[in-house]
Amino acid sequence: MQPRINRRSFLLVLGSTVAMVPGAVWSQSGNMHGALIFRGGKVIPEGKIEVYLEDPSIQDKEILSKVKTRVKSDGRSRKIAFSLALPASSIVSPTLQIVARLEREDGWLLARGSAQVEADLPVSITLNTAMY
Repeated sequence: MQPRINRRSFLLVLGSTVAMVPGAVWSQSGNMHGALIFRGGKVIPEGKIEVYLEDPSIQDKEILSKVKTRVKSDGRSRKIAFSLALPASSIVSPTLQIVARLEREDGWLLARGSAQVEADLPVSITLNTAMY
C-alpha cells in the first residue's frame, strides 16, 4: 500500500523545490535603499527623477510597473537618496535592474542610469547624460 500524500508533505516538497531554483531569491516585504549620483561627481541637474525596476526575463510587466518612486532634484545636490517599497512576493533575479531617469519639467530626458539589483544590498546608480 502506497503512502498518501497529504497537504503538509506536498507543501514541504514544494518549498524545497522553490528554494533550490538557481538565481531566484525570495525577498521579504520591505524597502530597497540606494543613492543617485551624476557621472564625474557633478551636481545633479534640476528635474524629476523616476526610479523603477526593469527585468527582461519577467513576462508579467504589471508586477514591476507598481514598484517605482519619484524624487525631485533641486539642482544643488551631488547625491540623492531614494527608497523603493518592494511587494512581499518580489523575486530578485540575475537580470533584475533598477533604472533611474532624470527629466526636465517639460519631459525632456536629461540623464539615465541603471544598476544590477542584489538582495538586501544598497544600490548606487550613476546617472549618465542622455545623448541626442
